Amino acid sequence: MLPHQRHETILRTLRAEGPAAVRTLAERLGVSQATVRRDLEQLEQEGRLTRVYGGAVPTADHDEPFAQVAGVRVEAKDAIAARCAEMVKDGDSVLLDIGTTAHRLARLLHGRSLTVITSNLAVYEELADDPEIQMVVLGGIVRRSYRSLVGFLTEDALRQVHADRLFLGTSGVRSDGQVMDTTMVEVPVKRAMIAASEQVVLIADADKFPGTGIARVCGPEDLHAVVTNATADPATCAALRDAGVEVVTT
Repeated sequence: MLPHQRHETILRTLRAEGPAAVRTLAERLGVSQATVRRDLEQLEQEGRLTRVYGGAVPTADHDEPFAQVAGVRVEAKDAIAARCAEMVKDGDSVLLDIGTTAHRLARLLHGRSLTVITSNLAVYEELADDPEIQMVVLGGIVRRSYRSLVGFLTEDALRQVHADRLFLGTSGVRSDGQVMDTTMVEVPVKRAMIAASEQVVLIADADKFPGTGIARVCGPEDLHAVVTNATADPATCAALRDAGVEVVTT
């Protein structure tokens, strides 16, 4: 497992389960305790967790800013975005969730005759000046750190629209196919997006298989397809396929 994969697993574990001991993390990651201690030291220097005697605790109310995650796993996200762009047909109405992978997908939609609906401010900025694309920006409260719109205004707006296809982001997919998120305020918006869409496509890089989160967004029965990397956890992918979800790997 690469260092950045260990770091993401450590952070997801802390968010989902609370304080964790070095020994527990080492067993989960399959590495030495010395390696975990070095990882914890680096993550603390980055302000992403707090070290305590024998382990670490999650940083209170930590929310990774958009710019910080935009440069992580770029090749994996680009591969997913390219495959998703192939799924979009001219004339479609497309709903794009928050997140950096959705933003990378938006970059590939320039010049196409589409309606794009989004709460992702980065997507809006990317496509706002494209004359071929009709932009529908959902209202709501601005979460500046993650370039998104949330709240009851966002949810109400979603009840007034219908999309042919939703590209849904996630913090992690559990081994049984449950789609999770680490930020409670985004969950009602994601559920409203699912309800407003004819087809739901989950976009998640391999590091999120299996993954964790403090809140359930939906189950595999709500998904039509998942687009991920070829290195995604085989058992989690198999659970999704068993539930009738098309799993597309890049």
